[in-house]
Amino acid sequence: MRFRAEQHLRRQRDIQAVRESGRRCDCGGFTLWYRLRPATPPPPVALRRICTVASTAAVGGAVERARAKRRLREVFRQHQEVVPPGYDLLLVAKRSLNRLEYREIERKFIEACSRLAPRPSPAA
Repeated sequence: MRFRAEQHLRRQRDIQAVRESGRRCDCGGFTLWYRLRPATPPPPVALRRICTVASTAAVGGAVERARAKRRLREVFRQHQEVVPPGYDLLLVAKRSLNRLEYREIERKFIEACSRLAPRPSPAA
């Protein structure tokens, strides 16, 4: 599946909203921040949006930062169907991300995203 331009979380206020009112999940090599977008007037936007962050202090030089962000974007691109529609994600890379096997990053992303949607409670 493609990673379309409208799936990029770009506006600073949207990114801040994910950090301030969203929830956080530590996934080892990266931190996943997530937030369900408030309902918008019709038509409802059910896109899954993402922003990847890799700072110099946390990850290293330009080459390491670019590799970390590229790996996170590719994991999202390949497994975006596990993210419930309408969620904004912020993936923050850590130094250890580039030392992990790609399969391990995939596993951690899928595991974290499977816990995003609220589970229906059993009927009593």
